[in-house]
Amino acid sequence: MTVGVLALQGDVREHLVMLRGVGVAVREVRLPRHLDDVDRLIIPGGESTTIGKLLGIYHLIEPIRQRVAAGMPIWGTCAGAILLAKTIADGRSDQPTLGLMDVTARRNAFGSQLESFEVDLAIDGIVAGTHRAVFIRAPLLEQPGADVAVRARLADGAIVAAQQGHILATCFHPELTDDDRVHRYFLTL
Repeated sequence: MTVGVLALQGDVREHLVMLRGVGVAVREVRLPRHLDDVDRLIIPGGESTTIGKLLGIYHLIEPIRQRVAAGMPIWGTCAGAILLAKTIADGRSDQPTLGLMDVTARRNAFGSQLESFEVDLAIDGIVAGTHRAVFIRAPLLEQPGADVAVRARLADGAIVAAQQGHILATCFHPELTDDDRVHRYFLTL
C-alpha cells in the first residue's frame, strides 16, 4: 500500500513522518501523474484557499475527484476537510473545492490563531478512549447529509470529524501528536 500526501502547501512532513512510523510507503503528490502511484490520499492542513488554488493550477481537482469516485480513500485534516466539503460557509466565492463530502465546512470557526486549542476527544468508531485533538484555526462541519457519519463532536455539539464511506474529514490535526490511531484507521478504509 502506498499513501499519497498532497504536497502543495501545509503540514505535509508531519503526515509523512506519521505514515512512515506505521510502516507504509508514502508518496508526495504534486501532479496528476503522482496519483497513479497511490492507493489513498491525505490532504493536509494548511491554508484552504491557497491549497485550493494550487489544486487548480496543477490540474489536480478532476483527477482527485475521479480517483475518489472510483473508490480511492481520501482524508482531509483541517484545511483538507474544508476542501472535501461540498459547501464552504464564510469562504470566498472563488475558492476551489473538491466537493466530495456532503457537509458544509465553516472556515476558522474558532477565530484566529490565538484561539487554537487542544482537547481530549472521543472519536466514534475510530479510536478507543480519547485522542488528543489539536485545533489550529480550525473549521467546523455542519449540515451533514444523510449518508455522513458524525465521528466526533466537541462538548458543545459542534461536529469536528465525519466520514462518508471512504471519505474522512477531521477538523483537527492527528499528525501533530504521537498518537497514530487515526492514521491507522484511515489505512483500513
